[in-house]
Amino acid sequence: MNSCYNEIYYCVKPLIPRWVQIYVRRLFIQYQLVKYRNVWPIDENGGKEPAGWQGWPEGKKFALVLTHDVDSAQGQNKCLDLMRLDEELGFRSSFNFVPLRYSVSSDILAILRKRGFEVGVHGLYHDGKYYLSKGIFLRRAAKINDFLKKWQAVGYRAPAMYHKLDWFHELEIEYDASTFDTDPFEPHAVGVGTIFPFFVKDPAMKRGYVELPYTLPQDFSLYILMQKNNIDIWKQKMAWVVERGGMVLINTHPDYMDFNGDKSIEGYPAQYYQEFLRHIRERYDGQYWHALPRDVARFWRSEYCKMCE
Repeated sequence: MNSCYNEIYYCVKPLIPRWVQIYVRRLFIQYQLVKYRNVWPIDENGGKEPAGWQGWPEGKKFALVLTHDVDSAQGQNKCLDLMRLDEELGFRSSFNFVPLRYSVSSDILAILRKRGFEVGVHGLYHDGKYYLSKGIFLRRAAKINDFLKKWQAVGYRAPAMYHKLDWFHELEIEYDASTFDTDPFEPHAVGVGTIFPFFVKDPAMKRGYVELPYTLPQDFSLYILMQKNNIDIWKQKMAWVVERGGMVLINTHPDYMDFNGDKSIEGYPAQYYQEFLRHIRERYDGQYWHALPRDVARFWRSEYCKMCE
């Protein structure tokens, strides 16, 4: 979806009932699945090692990064359930919040940090109006930076993954996570074509940030739009990334997870995500470097960006 269409869509979106949005997208995605079958869920071109590649810490075969976007107040109400699910299986993850879409709980942020989880900023509002003009973006960027400082956060992810990486230099971040190796179902569907992090340098100044693309399909696409009832695609894509020694980075949403057997048009059993974590533990035990996004970004800057800045 190009910039013009994206802006039009977000202007009219509030006028369209949610069930209509979902129904139309479910129809359209069936067409997309055929059209993009050669580049999704796997784009073979994305598996190339970066220049100078020396491997992950501790000699691990691949990196494992778990992230969650909290799109709504309903999602925030499920954050601690999701935190416990990660924790019980020995994992830690990042939670990205939308500060001006709902009232973000300082108590939840404090609990997450205390338990070893990371907190990030997921835009200001969950809309696509950041790029109507550079002035609008700069005003929003200033507020985003305020929340980054307030939350002691170093990472950002754009709403709907709609990004302009060169503009993100206005954000006071160590990393961004708004891209993907391949995902033709996103509004801004241009993939970065790699399953490894990379550095985004600011040409005007001696600085930059690390980009962390997600490399597994999002839960919303799989379980809400495609209505899958298993984790086979996650397992398939993970096996491919692992074989190439890349970064397995997944993004899931507590908003869509059903923890108590609730049924809705926008829900799927949290057991799918739990099953995926168990699969990682059982199939890949000892092979992965499990890290928070900020730790991956710092490792990448330290080891692979000596000449970047």
